[in-house]
This record gives sequence, C-alpha cells and structure tokens, in this order.
Amino acid sequence: MELTKETVDEIDWSKEEESTKLIEAIFFISGRFLSMQELISLSNLNSLVIKEAIGKIKERYSKEDSALEIVERDNLWKVDVKPEYHSIINKLATGSAEFSKAEQETLAIIAYKQPIKQSVIIKIRGNKAYDHVHRFIQMGLIKSKKEGHTNILTLSDEFYDYFNVSIGKKNPLKEGLEEVQNPEGE
Repeated sequence: MELTKETVDEIDWSKEEESTKLIEAIFFISGRFLSMQELISLSNLNSLVIKEAIGKIKERYSKEDSALEIVERDNLWKVDVKPEYHSIINKLATGSAEFSKAEQETLAIIAYKQPIKQSVIIKIRGNKAYDHVHRFIQMGLIKSKKEGHTNILTLSDEFYDYFNVSIGKKNPLKEGLEEVQNPEGE
C-alpha cells in the first residue's frame, strides 16, 4: 500500500482527534483546575498539542451550545458547567457531602472570620481542626501564612470558584448573613 498525502493527513487528523478526546477526558475526571505541567504529565502530550486540544474543546463547546465550558485562570484550565446551570448542579451536588459535618463547620468559621489565626480555629474546633485545615490547604481552598507561632488563614480564589461564590464584596459570606439577619436594614 502506497502512503499518500491524503493518508498522512488522515493519520494526523486521527491523532489530533484522539489527543483532544484524551485532554477532555482528563478535564472531566479531574474536576479541578490543571496546570500545563499536570496536563503534560497526565497525557504524555506536548504543550503545543495540548493548547490546540484545549482550543478545539472550547470551540466545540461554543458551537454545540453546550452546558459545558473550558474555564481558564492564571494559566490553569478546567471543564466546568456554564454559570446559567450552577443552580441545578448545586441542587444535585447537595445529595452527598464531600466534607464531613465537622469539616464543613471548620471551613464555615474560617470563611466567616477570615483572616483568622489557626490557633483560634483550634481553640474553637479542637485538635481535629488541624486535619481539616491541612486538607483545605491541600485542596487549595484556603491559604496559610506563617505569623509568629501560628498561621493566618484566609480563603483562596479557588474557594470562591469551588463554591461558586462571588468575590465582588469584601466578605460576601458575612454580608450575606447580615442581609438575612437584617433584611432591608430593619
């Protein structure tokens, strides 16, 4: 069988399609922002092929009027549901909690009181809160900065993305609670 230009083009197109599907599958299963280095490591593709695949996925999602989109932030990418579908996703997602009740309470205190000393969190929540804080840092939901003998904990941008909370306000969690407690300034 003779190798023609058409055959070579067909093979190249097939490889591109397979690369695009691989990147899409990686995004789907990860459910979080991925760096180029992580994408290279997971796919064994080079950065040019990955960037081209991301472009094709973005294009396909926009052409198909899909509920999905590629979100890019600080050279990190992930597949996410478009904002207009967040409410239904949040309803479905509340079925089984990703965090234990104790973890939820610890994270709620950090979110409400931030910036807050880790030592204060431990006094309020007990020694198990060390594990909670460690997990939240690993997940990228909070940031920790050393100050004296303790750490200062604040929410990260990933927290706001993860929980689909707007950061337009200074502390939207506090202000939202105040609005519920005092509707229309009563």
